[in-house]
Amino acid sequence: AEVLAGMKEQLPGSVKLIFQPAEESPADFEPNGSNMWGAKQMVAEGVLENPKVDAIFGLHVSSGIESGKLAWRSGAAMAAADQFWIDVKGRQTHGARPWGGIDPIVVASQIVMGLQTIQSRQVNAMLEPSVITVGTIHGGNRMNIVPEKVEMMGTVRTYDEGMKKDIHARMKRTTESIAASAGAEATFKVVELYNATVNQPALTAQMAPTLQRVAGEGNWMLGPKATASEDFSFYQERVPGLFFNLGVTPKGVDVTKAASNHSPEFYVDEPALINGVRALANLTVDYMTASAK
Repeated sequence: AEVLAGMKEQLPGSVKLIFQPAEESPADFEPNGSNMWGAKQMVAEGVLENPKVDAIFGLHVSSGIESGKLAWRSGAAMAAADQFWIDVKGRQTHGARPWGGIDPIVVASQIVMGLQTIQSRQVNAMLEPSVITVGTIHGGNRMNIVPEKVEMMGTVRTYDEGMKKDIHARMKRTTESIAASAGAEATFKVVELYNATVNQPALTAQMAPTLQRVAGEGNWMLGPKATASEDFSFYQERVPGLFFNLGVTPKGVDVTKAASNHSPEFYVDEPALINGVRALANLTVDYMTASAK
């Protein structure tokens, strides 16, 4: 902001800086997906209008990249993220006579394993990668009682919209079929949180020389696809966008062992941030200059 403000009179157009809260979602997230937050809410409230935004650039620091190095890729760069809930209802009985009820813990265990076969045996992994992770599973309160129900939650990560819808349908079918085969009942619910972060190929190709120039020879790389997600994707659905990464792990430190961004041990090599400022400022100036010709 300071760099661009200092050259405001030289810029052939307007620059909009977005100060966005709640990228990670709010504490009061509604499981029916009815509320909005972060980029999605700002887009709905008109952040890309007045003045109208023609292109958008975003930067994220990464501990998986060496300090000061820039990384980007064209097309799908980060995955869509969805949250799902599975409730399994059985019939309570004493643990000494499990045949007297329907064990939802056993059914839930079968569902967890069944979900993993969607990726390994049902979806064409040669097209796009995908992830299904069951992150929580809760059931029972006594060691000798078969409980009535089990609750599970998890996340789905995909890059392709069609594949995402297909996986959701397969998850629902798998959940309900396995439960029915044991005489239990199960409900499956999924809420789409973030769409895939997709760097527009034309904009990426146009601005790649700028990033290469700023980074310097040997200090930039093709970024790998990330199964992490970003709500920057909601901006990119409306206008061409480029989202890239800046390495912040000190040289000499193994980036494969560096603490992740969400770790309490996350460390930022602060001199690298200068490269981030240079990259964003140069992207802005170069894009505006080219557009004004």
